[in-house]
Amino acid sequence: MATTPKMLIPTLSPLGSPRSKKPTDPTWPEITLEQPSGKTKSTGSKSTKLLRRVRSVFRSLPIISPMCKFPGTGTRVHENHVHGGTRVTGTLFGYRKTRVNLAIQENPRSLPILVLELAIPTAKLLHDLGVGLVRIALECEKKPSEKVKIVDETIWGLYCNGKKSGYGVKREATEEDLVVMQMLHAVSMGAGVLPVSGGGGREEGDLTFMRAYFERVIGSRDSETYYMMNPDGNSGPELSIFFVRV
Repeated sequence: MATTPKMLIPTLSPLGSPRSKKPTDPTWPEITLEQPSGKTKSTGSKSTKLLRRVRSVFRSLPIISPMCKFPGTGTRVHENHVHGGTRVTGTLFGYRKTRVNLAIQENPRSLPILVLELAIPTAKLLHDLGVGLVRIALECEKKPSEKVKIVDETIWGLYCNGKKSGYGVKREATEEDLVVMQMLHAVSMGAGVLPVSGGGGREEGDLTFMRAYFERVIGSRDSETYYMMNPDGNSGPELSIFFVRV
């Protein structure tokens, strides 16, 4: 498995903390990530403000569905590939004591096409992945005449291995997120710890990451799944993330 390349890496303040609101750190690398194919840079201020409002109140919202329902996609794993899937790059990252983030990219050198904040501590999720398979279901309510893509919903009820675990929230990639992606642009698969600035991460713990290939499978307009593939190709997906409208 690939590891973080040996290079001079700038340090970061904790993601989402008050210390991360400071102006751009001059030690941060220049962001050279490429635009995803067919995706233009968003300039819609209304959409950004809406995402921020939803993110600020998501803890107080009720769970939409009382029970977890994993969708049946009919997919098969064969030689480290899911039939009908599209390969993308997925990165789990965050400080050990804070919520884990998931960034999906077309490849390690492109800008994220999806960034999620999940109400699961980073350390717990990485521990669970080391013990066995993890299945995450993100559920939202199906609405008549729904035209929004399921991954463009802003908030989901979150279930981890069948247990209610709060919420998952889609958000815009922050400057700190992009710096992490830039620092890992030469890493296709791997796991490790990234440095943090001047003791800034002591309260939140180390900034850890895990990167792997995911297979994206669209089951229907109301279901989409991401399978994190084991690089040895022998044990199938270690992590499955289901988006589903119910």
